[in-house]
Amino acid sequence: MSRKSHLHWLTTAALFAAAIAVMTAYMFHIPIPTGGYIHLGDALIYLAACLLPAPYAAAAAAAGAGLADLLTAPMWVLPTLIIKPLVALFFTSRQARILCRRNCAAVALAGLLSPTAYALAGCAMAGTMAAFLPQFLGTLAQGAGSAALFFTIAPALDGVNLKERLA
Repeated sequence: MSRKSHLHWLTTAALFAAAIAVMTAYMFHIPIPTGGYIHLGDALIYLAACLLPAPYAAAAAAAGAGLADLLTAPMWVLPTLIIKPLVALFFTSRQARILCRRNCAAVALAGLLSPTAYALAGCAMAGTMAAFLPQFLGTLAQGAGSAALFFTIAPALDGVNLKERLA
């Protein structure tokens, strides 16, 4: 990879990290009865993972979501730094379009991994398995909202050939 190409992807990843942090920490929050809120920042993680090479997408996911947690709920930073890069790895940027079979399947996989991993982290923090279900359901709803946003904007971005323009 050339130095110019590396700088291009690094800059794009940094912009995605910033957008992920803002979307996660401050925009479109939907309160949930178990405490906390649902955010749509994961939709940007999915999009970054469809557009950036895997190492850059994982870094953008970790940095953006980690910063959002640092600003709003610092106890979740460590689990986030592990979970969000894993979520990004389900997706591929190697296809010509954002909406390809693998990325559609990745949304479903991410929608299961993230709630399960956060629920287990919540149990470890609470010291009881009773924390599993509330955390799981809240994060599952969050994943559904992010999936809906992703499936809404991805066709539009494919329509303007964003992947081709970004590369």
